[in-house]
Amino acid sequence: MSIRMAASAPLIMRIMASSLSIAEKAGEVIRDIMSTGDLNVVDKGQKNFDPQTEADRKCQQIIIGSLSKQYKDLKIIGEEGAEDLSKIPQELIVDKIDSQFLEQYKCPESFKDISENDLVVWVDPLDGTGEYVAGFVENVTVLIGIAFRDTSIAGIIHQPFFKCATTNKMGRTIWGLKELGTSGYNKKSPPENKLILTTTRSHSNEIVNATIEAIKADEVLKVGGCGFKVLQLLEGKAHCYVFASPGCKKWDTCSPEAILEADGGILTDILGKHYNYGPNVEYPNRTGVLATAKGIDHESLLERIPIATKESLIKKK
Repeated sequence: MSIRMAASAPLIMRIMASSLSIAEKAGEVIRDIMSTGDLNVVDKGQKNFDPQTEADRKCQQIIIGSLSKQYKDLKIIGEEGAEDLSKIPQELIVDKIDSQFLEQYKCPESFKDISENDLVVWVDPLDGTGEYVAGFVENVTVLIGIAFRDTSIAGIIHQPFFKCATTNKMGRTIWGLKELGTSGYNKKSPPENKLILTTTRSHSNEIVNATIEAIKADEVLKVGGCGFKVLQLLEGKAHCYVFASPGCKKWDTCSPEAILEADGGILTDILGKHYNYGPNVEYPNRTGVLATAKGIDHESLLERIPIATKESLIKKK
């Protein structure tokens, strides 16, 4: 199905269908660059090492360039900054659309009349760059999140290095749209007889560690990337994701939040508030992240967060 043929579908469904194809192209590029052995790493950090690779830069061009060509008035915010659309090579532009998605799924009534001016798309072209550089490639994801009137409603998570056990195909794409549902992963509930917590692999500090201890989890999984952590919840490998730090940004959480909540889970800050994903908000998520899988008592975990942790994050706002 061409973009022109799909024009009659509601806007949110078309953007989702476009993003599915675009994310797969980004995944191919991430694998291709890794296979060359030269990631072309630069440090964009001011205080701490904050790597950016050729894959980060090229995948942002793919995502923003492709969506901008298809949806002229769509507000798109990417981790790697503003893009000069005139300088994006034509070979990076994706004009395909996932026709199967449009044929198989019906747009929720609440979102049928959305216009481009109602939306903000948050893009992390390569979530888990530190893990990509270090070789923990299973943690790497591509994130495309869609916010409607400040609220995250839809998301794409693409895993470039996921290998299908039956077909050996590399890469899988997970999606979620509130009021419609989710797809693309092995849905499973976490074990009932213990509490498994997932948290940062490489950004620990005294407050982060004290908060994790206060939760009193039976097991702690330390992995990279917000997208990958939320996948731990969706696939029943963990009950909660806790990050008591202002370290992540809106492009990290917009897509995972939408997918998790479309599945029945919850993602808020450490204070229990949802983040605002409007066009003019600041990028940092200054009051951390608490996410819980479907069926897990979010409020009870909020109560376990130490007051000292909450006060510390509020002071940093």
